[in-house]
Amino acid sequence: MNRKPRITVAGAGALGLTTALALADAGAQVAVYDPSPEGTNASAVAAGMLAPVFEAVLDAAATPHFDLLLAARDLWPALEARIGVTIDRAGALAVGDPAFLGRVDAGIRRLGLHPTELPRRALEGLAPGLSPDWREGLLTREDWRIDAAATLGALRAAAESAGVTFHARAADGFEGGERLVIATGMGRDLGVIAPSLARLSPIKGHILRVAGPAYGGGVVRGEGAYVTADAGGLTLGATMQAGVEDLAVEPERVAPLMAAGTRLFPSLAVGRATPQTGVRAATPDGLPMVGRGRHHGVLLAVGARRNGWLLAPLVAKIIAACVTEGDVGPYAARLDPGRFDNT
Repeated sequence: MNRKPRITVAGAGALGLTTALALADAGAQVAVYDPSPEGTNASAVAAGMLAPVFEAVLDAAATPHFDLLLAARDLWPALEARIGVTIDRAGALAVGDPAFLGRVDAGIRRLGLHPTELPRRALEGLAPGLSPDWREGLLTREDWRIDAAATLGALRAAAESAGVTFHARAADGFEGGERLVIATGMGRDLGVIAPSLARLSPIKGHILRVAGPAYGGGVVRGEGAYVTADAGGLTLGATMQAGVEDLAVEPERVAPLMAAGTRLFPSLAVGRATPQTGVRAATPDGLPMVGRGRHHGVLLAVGARRNGWLLAPLVAKIIAACVTEGDVGPYAARLDPGRFDNT
């Protein structure tokens, strides 16, 4: 860029911060607006999964887009180096009854991959404390994980070092910028200048932070729950309630989640569980809207459903290319906000 364009980014979650950093690195003058206290948005209430395989295997909406999810994951090592975080590349383990493992095995193989079959002895090393009920499992090394809270902090620090300014209020519009990037999750306040936001629907989710002995194992996926390491214990997730956008903790949702988690790790039953809720935005086809909006100068980076962290560097790359008039890459058409205009 010969002259620094002024870009306003509305939203400081995974998509907003990653995009702001990419734009600053591309030479833009970037200002981020978000009224939420730091670390309280939906991106912070997340396990930080970078999991193209299990998303494609366990979520029918994601299955057709495995190539896109994998391409997004492959952009993470560069972001890891840029912001100084560490990606956990230990992989993800599935355990369950033979029927569940059979479905997982078949799903992974349909993706062209080959899971590693593990006996009980191997499970004990990879997932200390796993219930003795599970005698075999399947491992894929293709799924990774980051610490969501730490990565949010690292993104913000890197963005500030790159010259991005932060404002603790919502953006009312362009805020003096030449272009506006809307990365506000389910926020609808900018719907007048971005009518496509009306296509978003909320998905409420619960996770549980369970205090206890440090867990040194990897991600474990079972029927109805996943478990992963967390500072001071374990993270247990996750519920999904389509069409719900309040942040109230619902005991009737927490109880089945805890029950599914204790089937994986019995020690969870005696841990101190703290439930958290977040609301994510989803589009009709499960993929985010990324790219130019209907109005001149408006760009969208919203609707990543439960894959915001996984997709963040791909979203940032496309938005930066839109601003710099560069190559938006092979996946931009699939994410184009205009795909819903005639439906």
